[in-house]
Amino acid sequence: MYFALPQSPRPSDKSCPNSDKNSDKGGILVKSKLSIRFWLGLGTVCLGLAQGLWAQSSSTGCGYFPGQRPTASIRPASLVLASDNDSGGAGIVGFWKVKFVAHNSPGIPDGTVIDDGYATWHSDGTEIMNSGRAPITGNFCMGVWKLTRRSTYKLNHFGLSWDPTGTNLIGPANIREEVVLDQDADSYVGSFSIDQFDVSGNNLVHIAGQVTGKRITVNTPAASVF
Repeated sequence: MYFALPQSPRPSDKSCPNSDKNSDKGGILVKSKLSIRFWLGLGTVCLGLAQGLWAQSSSTGCGYFPGQRPTASIRPASLVLASDNDSGGAGIVGFWKVKFVAHNSPGIPDGTVIDDGYATWHSDGTEIMNSGRAPITGNFCMGVWKLTRRSTYKLNHFGLSWDPTGTNLIGPANIREEVVLDQDADSYVGSFSIDQFDVSGNNLVHIAGQVTGKRITVNTPAASVF
């Protein structure tokens, strides 16, 4: 980039005995001005390029809307709307050891453990569970929850079930829970139902019973989860 400045006519040697010295000083002054303007201009261009690159990277990052900088009000608002849930400060939020025990399910003896795993209830109204089932049959499933009344929560949960070979999809399983959090917010108990469907939507099996949860914290010893 080059900046040119107009120059005044150079006085003749006769009219100015020190013309050579003045000319040298003038040239130095002009060069200094040129240098200052050059670096100011270069700095402006670099700053503009840097801002452009920053804007591109922020618009492609995870969880941000294109063309907007991440703010505290963007992601929580979108997540709450997605789950249709007002869960601020809900006691159910956290990490849980869960157990599903059959009760009044035809063909299954009462007290039979149907599943035994870990679940996390998130503050955005979503939930994920690591089931005790064999991974090849599909042992991770997800759901959404809502506070229905004081200390009472409803969960609607879906997962995909596969046959024991892990190559044939059986269909979706729908798990529904309604649980009540205890006063200390460190355990819950409630009812559950499991409906296993085939890929055409036919109900293959229905299981009902009791679900319990025990909170896991950063201080929970391993012995407490067995």
